[in-house]
Amino acid sequence: MLIEETNKIRCAWTANNPFHNEYHDNEWGVPLHDDQKLFEFLILDAFQAGLSWLTILKKHDNFRKAFDNFDAEKIALYNEAKIQELLNDAGIIRNKLKVRAAVTNAQIFLRIQKEFGSFDKYIWQFVNHKPIINKWVQMEDVPVSTKESDAMSKDLKKRGFKFVGTTICYAFMQAAGIVNDHTTNCFRYKEV
Repeated sequence: MLIEETNKIRCAWTANNPFHNEYHDNEWGVPLHDDQKLFEFLILDAFQAGLSWLTILKKHDNFRKAFDNFDAEKIALYNEAKIQELLNDAGIIRNKLKVRAAVTNAQIFLRIQKEFGSFDKYIWQFVNHKPIINKWVQMEDVPVSTKESDAMSKDLKKRGFKFVGTTICYAFMQAAGIVNDHTTNCFRYKEV
C-alpha cells in the first residue's frame, strides 16, 4: 500500500511522516557517486542497526556536526578524547561500538579510495557500475538482502569494516541508489 499526499504517491514505508517524506523525495534511491556522501550513508546505516531510520533522520544534522561533516580524513584521525566526546554527545546515538566502528571504517574507506582511485569505483563494482532497477509492486516484495549485498558485506568485512552485515549493506544500496527499490507506482520510481 502506498501513501498519498498532495497528489503524490510514495512508498508505504514513509507512512506520510514529514522526515521520511523529505528523505524519500530528495535522497533515497538517487544514484550516488560522491565519495563523501557515500561514506556518510555508510556511517548512518551502521548507526541505524537495531534502530528505526526515523531516529537517524531526526539526528542527521547532529551527526553531521559531531562527525565533521562526515569527512573521512578527519574521522580517521579521531583519538580517544574525541571518541569520549562523541560518547557524551546526546545529539547522536551514543553506542561505543558504533562510534569506534566509524573511526575504523573511515580509515579503511581511505585505503579503498587509494587502492581503487575512489570509493565510488569500488562500491559500484558490486552491481557492474549500473543501478539495479527493481519492479516491486508493494513494499512487502522488497528483500532485506540480495546476492549483491551479500558480496558487498563479505568484501567490506574482509577489509576490516564494522557494522556492514548484508542487511545494512542492502539498506545502504537502497539509500545510495545502487538499487531502485521505489515501488512501481511511487512518483519517484521513474524519476530515479
